[in-house]
Amino acid sequence: MRQPLHSVAAARAIEAAAIQAGIPGYTLMRRAGQAAFKALRRHWPEARRILVLCGPGNNGGDGLVLARLARAAGLSVTVLAVDELKPAGEAAEALADWHIDGGWVAVWRPGEPLPAADLLVDALLGIGLSRAPEGALAALIEAANAHPAPRFALDVPSGVEADTGAVPGAAIRASRTLAFIVQKRGLSTGAALDHAGTLELAGLELPHDLLQAQPACADWLGWPAEPSLPPRARDAHKGLYGHVLVLGGERGMGGAARLCAEAALRCGAGLVSVGTRGMHVPALLAARPECMVAELESGEDLPPLLERATVVAIGPGLGQGDWGRALWHAVARLDRPRVVDADALNLIAAGVTPQGELVLTPHPGEAARLLGCASADVQRDRFAAAGELARRHAAVAVLKGAGSVVAAPDGRCVAIAGGNPGMASGGMGDVLAGVIAGLWAQGLSAFDAAVAGAALHAAAGDAAAADGGERGLLAGDLFAPLRRLLAERA
Repeated sequence: MRQPLHSVAAARAIEAAAIQAGIPGYTLMRRAGQAAFKALRRHWPEARRILVLCGPGNNGGDGLVLARLARAAGLSVTVLAVDELKPAGEAAEALADWHIDGGWVAVWRPGEPLPAADLLVDALLGIGLSRAPEGALAALIEAANAHPAPRFALDVPSGVEADTGAVPGAAIRASRTLAFIVQKRGLSTGAALDHAGTLELAGLELPHDLLQAQPACADWLGWPAEPSLPPRARDAHKGLYGHVLVLGGERGMGGAARLCAEAALRCGAGLVSVGTRGMHVPALLAARPECMVAELESGEDLPPLLERATVVAIGPGLGQGDWGRALWHAVARLDRPRVVDADALNLIAAGVTPQGELVLTPHPGEAARLLGCASADVQRDRFAAAGELARRHAAVAVLKGAGSVVAAPDGRCVAIAGGNPGMASGGMGDVLAGVIAGLWAQGLSAFDAAVAGAALHAAAGDAAAADGGERGLLAGDLFAPLRRLLAERA
């Protein structure tokens, strides 16, 4: 699954081009309302009482078209606004048609209960958010969220920034969102995911050339991802599929290195070695005898291991003490592909800048340290943060979290569809680092390995959660789904 993501500016430019090409703006609005009404009937066929929350802009016009169609179909429709609607342009035409058909718009006052309804339709703001909702508008949004009926957002849930996915204040928590013309970038990541619900797209019958006139600023991608690994020949041998070296496991943290190593194995790496503290060697060999495990007590022990490695994954359980620093210094300027995770990222932030081909896999806190800002700043615009990481470090950056974002130094950007809150547990990042390293070692490019690895990791988490629920999901639960998903893709 791959879908282009667009900025608000691009969406507006496409709409303007359509109007210039001879499609009247009100025709587009009627198409949006019709698409929304069809979605309403498809997903909530039993709904008989519809409450439409309208703003004064074009999003409100879309809602008024839906209201008129629902009323014509015999449904009970109530339209509410926080002020007397005085729209302009196409929205004014939609309001006039609503009045002609006998409809009216009630003005809601804070503190008043919302009417009983089977479905709430959010047509308050759409892509028009310029600041956090205030006053009566914020109160209406909060009242809508407290209403027992499901919420259906038109284009963008009101209160969500369509470009970034940030939620600066009150915002509709929708069960489902129907985007118009193009999918908006911000709804694929971060806080927006808790507000958009299930996403759909209505292209409003625009010609393909108009939709392609504005380039996408990112792709939204889930598993299976392209490109895939080629089938293996019958006479294949382990030397054809790369050698991953995992470096990590300071005292008491050997499990992180083991999770990373097994993930690389489960993704098909031909050989996997682990360099770790001596105390962890027996446990690692007992738990996963397929790994080659070497005792490392200083950076001087590294050269023989590095010579054999196709890809190095450094960071899981590394620590930031003298031992971890020594290993990182030995690897930082290595001319070898490296996946850099966890404490190795913190060592970069502390001033040890690596060279060569890199994939960085920070969570928001680590990304903030690398960028010299607060984690809230990272979360406020995850696309910008991932892009800046990629540019600043000349690396592929995987900004982990809800809707992980993968960015390349050349500007390519992908948001990952999939994953679930159960994956917010220790060790998940170690598994991701191993997945990416394993795919990279088998011949994918750094960017493709990062994108495919993040998509595969998210899909494995969803498959594991489907077997036993999200709560209590362990990083090790992903190993069986990883292998199965790869086999299904082959």
